[in-house]
Amino acid sequence: MSGDERRAILRAWLLGIGLIGTICFVNILTIQHDDPDLGALPPVIWEGSSALVTLAIFAIPAAVALWTHRHRPRWWQAAPVHLIAVLTYSALHVAGFVALRKLAYLVLLQQTYDFGDLYREVPYEFRKDIVAYGIAWVLFFLSLRQGRQQAAARPAPLPATFDIQDGARLLRVPIDDILAVRSAGNYVEFVLADSRRPLMRTPLAAIQTDLTEHGFIRSHRSWLVNKARVTGLRPEGSGDYAVELGELEAPLSRRFPAALAALRG
Repeated sequence: MSGDERRAILRAWLLGIGLIGTICFVNILTIQHDDPDLGALPPVIWEGSSALVTLAIFAIPAAVALWTHRHRPRWWQAAPVHLIAVLTYSALHVAGFVALRKLAYLVLLQQTYDFGDLYREVPYEFRKDIVAYGIAWVLFFLSLRQGRQQAAARPAPLPATFDIQDGARLLRVPIDDILAVRSAGNYVEFVLADSRRPLMRTPLAAIQTDLTEHGFIRSHRSWLVNKARVTGLRPEGSGDYAVELGELEAPLSRRFPAALAALRG
């Protein structure tokens, strides 16, 4: 998943936790009010087990929401996926909370939990699970759609630039427009894509670290080349190469084997 998708799924999951927690709390209070003689633990076990399993199987509607969000299937393509998903969701929900209740009854109450008549209870739970699955799917899908809309509304990041102090003039040049940098005595010469060659009074080593962070590679003691603009490598004999950057050629010395490996990678 992309970062935006992960954040959207997490946002919906946290909202689901809040909703399920609230419903669980209200149901516990309602059961205790309707049957004060039941005791405090059974309602907590019933509602708590259902809530815990629901939070775990939220992964199912989340996965289906991600699939529908990415692929935009037609209704007749999505229907069988939803059917399989809701059947799996309900089966895991019932099996999960029954197992937790049996364990809790045994440990906390020293009793045996009885789920009741399967022919009556399973359809009842399935009807509730259809609603729960649908709400969860809508929650995840809307969160993913909102995340996509927010991503589309964000301005595109500005391209990385490098400041070239060419005498008294400062040139702010996009990194992608710099083909290579060549040492020229006490200066460095920047070879730009538009054929300009501004000079900057500084040793090559002084700017190497900054440019290396942007994908530049030291191919020769006097040259840095922009890996993203390399169009070819031509062997020159004795282990040396010529680095082709469009119409420009820069030397690649055999003394820089790491540069050769990086440009071939």
